[in-house]
Amino acid sequence: MSNTKQHIAILGAGESGVGAAILAKSKGFEVFVSDFGSIKEKFKNELIESEIEWEEGGHTFDRIAQSDEVIKSPGIPNASPFIQKLRGEGITPISDIEFAARYTDAKFICITGSNGKTTTTHLIHHVLTKGGIDAEIAGNVGVSFSRKVMDLTPEYFVIEMSSFQLEDVYDFKADISILLNITPDHLDRYEESMELYGKAKMRITQNQTAEEAFIYNADDPQIRKQLDAISKLDVKQYGFSLEKEEGVDAFLDEKSETITIKNKLTMSIHDLALKGKHNVQNSLAAGLTGKLVDLRKESIRESLSDFTNVEHRLEFVAKVNGIEFINDSKATNINATWFALESMTAPTVWVVGGVDKGNDYDELMPLVQEKVKAIVCLGKDNTKIIEAFKDVVENIVETESPMDAVGYAYQLAKKDETVLLSPACASFDLFENYEDRGQQFKNAVRRL
Repeated sequence: MSNTKQHIAILGAGESGVGAAILAKSKGFEVFVSDFGSIKEKFKNELIESEIEWEEGGHTFDRIAQSDEVIKSPGIPNASPFIQKLRGEGITPISDIEFAARYTDAKFICITGSNGKTTTTHLIHHVLTKGGIDAEIAGNVGVSFSRKVMDLTPEYFVIEMSSFQLEDVYDFKADISILLNITPDHLDRYEESMELYGKAKMRITQNQTAEEAFIYNADDPQIRKQLDAISKLDVKQYGFSLEKEEGVDAFLDEKSETITIKNKLTMSIHDLALKGKHNVQNSLAAGLTGKLVDLRKESIRESLSDFTNVEHRLEFVAKVNGIEFINDSKATNINATWFALESMTAPTVWVVGGVDKGNDYDELMPLVQEKVKAIVCLGKDNTKIIEAFKDVVENIVETESPMDAVGYAYQLAKKDETVLLSPACASFDLFENYEDRGQQFKNAVRRL
């Protein structure tokens, strides 16, 4: 691709920003990286090593506005005054996904949704690789897409995309797009509007034609609302459902406890590697993807039954004196925690808390009443949690470290009971990120 744009500015020097900077530099661009906060040491070293100019602690507007193209971190809202000012100058910042996609011939399978993205991304990757397809995971997980594009030439990239990333893609197009669900999350970024949040999620279908495929959850009222609002969607649509068999391409039959995909592949839900209703949905989406890329049904069936789940998502840590410890640190919103509690089969000590994203704990009330025997708060401000559950859970304790949280939980639980870390909140009050929180929790359990 000819390099008509000479100067690129990159806002945000995290994994995606630095990855994009190194890719841009390798393609012959003049690159300038600007971070409003402070840049982590390891990223600074990478920028210095690649001889890329950078600044931290603020953005130099004039320097950035003179660039031919601006790539921004998904963490920076489009509503921010700085981005608004750039747009006033006629500059529309793009995401690292939009930029990196120009430099690969691979096909794109893109997954979004409020919950289940990471699990489904890994599951689809497993289905593809087991079926003999050269596929790589990228996007919102682990190593940035830009770095992958530099080093690898797979047939498919399986890309996890957040609504934030989708806001800043314009020409990018998925070969297969997947929308798992739309439930309240990040609403502070969308003027508290489910409709605006849903619109951002639906951008996963943009530019798709009848040549491409869109897999979606046909049971989700918000997705249905979004689909009804779009007068014409050219892309081929494939719905999956736990509630109906008519008009969908993959479904659960509750009576026979089987799933059916494209009328050809049927398997018992007891053979699925991932348990819980939400995981049946994830498996239906992955199975449909396998069929759309022409994998043999035996291969798909096998991969849906031998997959091992991702770290920090309902991850079994250890059994100590008959008490099971589960790390679900990746549950950073109410809906994800709802799924976790729903899949608990023993009395549970629930470890919850962190930075609240406008949570409505009422949604969890029936599950908490049914399954939770004690609550251990792990966060700096637990007022909302205590207020919500003080009348239904007798034992509520507050802690500010994973060691204390695990210690109290261990005392509160008995043999054959479960301790579940499923915070329903972001981790930034006490931890670097949800991985750090999950890791510290696991370390504390192993010290018991």
